[in-house]
Amino acid sequence: MKRLLLLLVALALPAVAQQQQPPGADPNFKPLPERKDVVSWKLLAQVELVKMKDRYVPQFATGVSSLDQKQVKVQGFMMPLEMGDKQTHFVLAAMPQTCAFCMPGGPESMVEVKTRTPVKYTFDAVVVSGKLTVLKDDPTGIFYRLTEAEPAK
Repeated sequence: MKRLLLLLVALALPAVAQQQQPPGADPNFKPLPERKDVVSWKLLAQVELVKMKDRYVPQFATGVSSLDQKQVKVQGFMMPLEMGDKQTHFVLAAMPQTCAFCMPGGPESMVEVKTRTPVKYTFDAVVVSGKLTVLKDDPTGIFYRLTEAEPAK
């Protein structure tokens, strides 16, 4: 499972530097509307990759760092990591996936989610709440993880 997550993030890393819509993305896609009760993808995108010694590490804006270990809501599109119509471990992305081989963005536009109970897979946007961890040095390359998550409205 970690290999799959690492592969997903590795494929998405070029999009971090480009900060543009990924190849294969629907040009008619409209970003999710901003909600005051949900962490904004614009806020989560406030991260820079900084070279430290022989590798790059994320450097988060103060607003992002302040969310670490806080209970939050995030809205996005499910990218399942396992087979089945109910998911307990998936990636939530700011944009919908347009094909099985196309990443919808870089690691700043994705949150790894681990839920308490299975969530039914859907192509529509979902909202989940849980404890957000801002990952400064995760070996899989992911920047954000939501644990103890549950579906929310």
